[in-house]
Amino acid sequence: MVIDLNADLGEGFGIWRLGDDMALLDIVTSANVACGFHAGDPVTIRRTCAAAVDRGVTIGAQVSYRDLAHFGRREMEVEPEELCAEVLYQLAAVDGIARAMGGRVSYVKPHGALYNRICRDREQAAAVIDAVADYDPSLPVLTLPGSVVHEVAAAEGIPTVSEAFADRAYTSAGALVPRREPGAVIHDVEEVSARAVRMAVERTVTSADGRQVPVPARSICVHGDTPDAVSLARAVRDGLLEAGVVLQAFA
Repeated sequence: MVIDLNADLGEGFGIWRLGDDMALLDIVTSANVACGFHAGDPVTIRRTCAAAVDRGVTIGAQVSYRDLAHFGRREMEVEPEELCAEVLYQLAAVDGIARAMGGRVSYVKPHGALYNRICRDREQAAAVIDAVADYDPSLPVLTLPGSVVHEVAAAEGIPTVSEAFADRAYTSAGALVPRREPGAVIHDVEEVSARAVRMAVERTVTSADGRQVPVPARSICVHGDTPDAVSLARAVRDGLLEAGVVLQAFA
């Protein structure tokens, strides 16, 4: 039982701060660093990458739609060539800063609306995968199990890694319950920890309507922008370790 624990980090912008990145970097094994399109700025990216390198945390590029106003959570219609170029731009920017800090980007994780869109939209999934292939085809893409992007990536020889969300509700089809719906985000510390342990050990999760859904994931995500994110992440980590799960980055 080996699991990666990832969190979305570096999501401040200018004088606006979101979450406690430094505390979370002491807990997680992988950091999804915002690339400046939904959140993040050069200083924040630099600080987050430097701190991740200091702690031995693996760095991922969290690419997004160009949507600062809505934190990347607004689904957008973007031409494939433009989306490919924007993902490539974000990936190259964060990797350049990470390398300057003594590390490197080791995987790619789409954020928010883009993440959900490429789970079902083959055209946008292809645009994201094309960008990864252009930059470094050895970089794995982190996504939901059973999503379209797995098929698209396989066709181009790009590796993928499946993840589960400890603090998000699931539908019976294995998708995430939309954030606009009540109960989409789970805040109870004990419940989140117990769900993570079950995901790691039994590879299942209970959906919002009470069904058992398989989640064959190698990585578990805890969001860094939710209230008490640090407490949630620490409880998840402690619960996994107590269950005998080895915490290790996948990349």
